[in-house]
Formats: sequence, C-alpha cells, structure tokens
Amino acid sequence: MTRRFGLICLLNLLIFAAGCDFGKSTTTAPTSPDQSNVPYSQTDLTVGTGAEAIAGSTATVQYGAWLYSDAGLDHKGTQVDQATFSFVVGANTVIKGFDQGVAGMKAGGTRRLIVPPSAAYGSTGYQSIPPNAALVFDIALTNVVTPGT
Repeated sequence: MTRRFGLICLLNLLIFAAGCDFGKSTTTAPTSPDQSNVPYSQTDLTVGTGAEAIAGSTATVQYGAWLYSDAGLDHKGTQVDQATFSFVVGANTVIKGFDQGVAGMKAGGTRRLIVPPSAAYGSTGYQSIPPNAALVFDIALTNVVTPGT
C-alpha cells in the first residue's frame, strides 16, 4: 500500500510539473518578429498653409491609428483608434512619436507617421495596443493656437 501511494504521488507530481511554466513569461509580442526595429518616419501627405504647430502651442488634430503591418497597405494593420482632440505641443501629454510628428506641421496639413514602440507604448502596451507594437498614424492638423495670439 505504501509503495502504491508513493507511486501515485510521484505520478501526480510529474503531471503537475508538465503543466508548470517554471516562471516563463506568457506575454507575447504583437507580431513576429518584434517590431522594435521599425524606424520612425513622417511623410507629409498635404502641406498646410496655416499656423505652425510649435512647442507651447495648442494643436487640434483628427487622427486614425493602426497597428503597424509589413503586409498592409501603407503599413496599416488593424485600426486601433480614431479621434479628434487638442493638446499642447511639447508638453509630454501624448506619446513621444505623436508629439514629434505634429511639431512643425501647419494647420490644414496631413501627415502619416510610423512610430516605433520606443516612441509609443513600449513593452507595456496600452488598452488595445499590444506590447512592442509599432503604430501608424494619419493626422490632420485642423487648428493651431499659439500662446499670446
């Protein structure tokens, strides 16, 4: 009886060990391979003629955001966001790549950004944006208000 009990315990231990990940992470990157090597780029689709978005000015933008895809048209994969909002350029209230991409735009202009994870949400991700995801933004700058004007 003791030998049978020991054998059952050993068998249960082996079954348990087979299902254990021994501390391995189960977090996966959004795509394979990791997108950390995707370079930042900005392309003017339409050059605006209005006021320029500079540090300290308030920019109002309409944008669409997509997960980066090597296979997608214009590198656009799944759309993850679309909105209109205002922010102060250079105040670090938006992701670094977005702030960098709007600076220098003129009202009435549109620009496409490709933003690597290091200038987006990094290894943590955010809501529907997975960790280590590069992003594509199409941005229309609709208004710029410069302090003191």
